[in-house]
Amino acid sequence: MIRLYNVLRKFCYLSDVKEAPLVDVPQTEEVVETLEDIPESNAGLNKALDTYRKLIEKKGGLEPLSEKDQESLEKRIKEIENREVVEKVEEHEPEEIPCEKGKITIGPPTLTRFEKARIMGARALQLSLGAPPFIPIPKTARISLDIAMEELEQRVIPITIRRVLPNGDFQNIPIDYFEK
Repeated sequence: MIRLYNVLRKFCYLSDVKEAPLVDVPQTEEVVETLEDIPESNAGLNKALDTYRKLIEKKGGLEPLSEKDQESLEKRIKEIENREVVEKVEEHEPEEIPCEKGKITIGPPTLTRFEKARIMGARALQLSLGAPPFIPIPKTARISLDIAMEELEQRVIPITIRRVLPNGDFQNIPIDYFEK
């Protein structure tokens, strides 16, 4: 690498650091703006409002909007501008929603296909690694997945499903609470 550098320097592709001329830069007074001096503008909001304005104007067709319609449009735009934008609510602490027998408040009362697949896959892996089965092995079972499917149908797997809401609240539901 150093050899390549030296070869390129000989052919004037790279200049030597010592040869670079120094340039005097005149000093200017720096103007420091504080956060209060900078007007708060939201580019995304402005773009959305412009699009909204164009949409309303296009609905009118070839004729321009009347004064009444124009005032109404400006009033709606001012309302939108004055709305408070909530980006993220920090005050909410996730909490558990209690699960009473037979009362599932989050999601459907049955296992979803994704929950079934996750349970059967995890249990089949356990069985293939030597875990004891919870039921007598059926004669029709050829692979560990068949045993896991039968255990899930009989609801003997000791597992709890956690369903989570977007705000972080969750409900832990034992598998035997679900409808078959």
